[in-house]
Amino acid sequence: MKTFNLPDLGEGLPEAEIVTWHVKQGDQIATDQPMLAVETAKAVVEVPSPYTGTVAKLYAAEGEIVETGKPLIDIDTGEDAAAGPPTAEEPTDSATPSAGDSGTVVGSMPVSDEELVETAVAGSRRRRESGKVKAAPAVRALAKKLGIDLAQVTPTGKGDRVTRDDVRGFQSAPASRPPVSLPPGTPERLRGPRRAMAQSMSTARDEVCPCTIFDDADIQYWLPGQDITVRLLRAIVAGCQAEPGLNGFYDGTSMTRQLESRIDIAIAVDTADGLIVPVVRHVEQKTAALLRDDLNGIKKSTRERTVAPEEMKNFTFTLSNFGMMAGRYATPVVVPPTIAILGAGGLRHDVVAVLGGIETHRRIPLSLTFDHRCVTGGEACRFLAAAIDDLRRPE
Repeated sequence: MKTFNLPDLGEGLPEAEIVTWHVKQGDQIATDQPMLAVETAKAVVEVPSPYTGTVAKLYAAEGEIVETGKPLIDIDTGEDAAAGPPTAEEPTDSATPSAGDSGTVVGSMPVSDEELVETAVAGSRRRRESGKVKAAPAVRALAKKLGIDLAQVTPTGKGDRVTRDDVRGFQSAPASRPPVSLPPGTPERLRGPRRAMAQSMSTARDEVCPCTIFDDADIQYWLPGQDITVRLLRAIVAGCQAEPGLNGFYDGTSMTRQLESRIDIAIAVDTADGLIVPVVRHVEQKTAALLRDDLNGIKKSTRERTVAPEEMKNFTFTLSNFGMMAGRYATPVVVPPTIAILGAGGLRHDVVAVLGGIETHRRIPLSLTFDHRCVTGGEACRFLAAAIDDLRRPE
């Protein structure tokens, strides 16, 4: 008998939620066969079997949250388990990692763009004997969260695949929408990105000494066709080059600061499922066209929840472009171990004083929050001044 524990899925996260089991007690299972889909704070991941054998026990049900390192499944391989359960770091001989493995579990770890086929009965949430519903694990997770039976949703994706937009569209059609899983006024446990946000904000509250400064960048003389988000990314690069002390990491326990030459900027993206923060890598090396390509890819992957875990790690600075929705100024929250975050409010036409009179100019409100434990006010002001100077340039 072999016990397989929930591994660290490459994100350093303490837990994951079981989206669906692909096996049940008594099933035969082969090495590298998908056992279950789990949703971490950032992605839906398929977990393959490390052994060949018979499923003896499932330790948690769908919808339950399991801590990293806790048992997931017992598999009867016909061998004695006297040596104890395997760990992700010490696989047994029968569980040699496959090529391309993430290094955390045996076999490949496809994330939420991997297609999942399930059977279901119309009018119920149980499996049906005929007909198939094709959907990615992230889409299944969304449907489960909304209390929607995928068999009732009309697929529009390639190969009759149900997409997130299909689920959202079904939800917005009152005549066909099934009852929600939780009635109004019922406490709802935070899951996925919302749970991660709660944990990150609690950590930030406990570990960061935040200070925010505000100013405006006059963009009245921009040439036509300027890309606002790309210009903001470029302005952050200018700020980091003028004052490198805001680009990197700070460890409050050891009181050590690690500054980085690379500028990897996380962009906070608001979604219906919560805040997702993908990263644009090496912004300092990219042209405006390449940055726009990266941003388009981020928009698509966040909408479909196909952002891989490695695409949301090891960023050195954060941008919150909240002004695209509403708001002028804010106090953005620094997520440790990073040091600073820049918030951009909505564009405004402000009355400004000029020599001999007044004019109305377009301006971008900016809010820079920094960790005052390792950054001085002067350093923050120099950073913001350099970013504003870059934004003022016509192109």
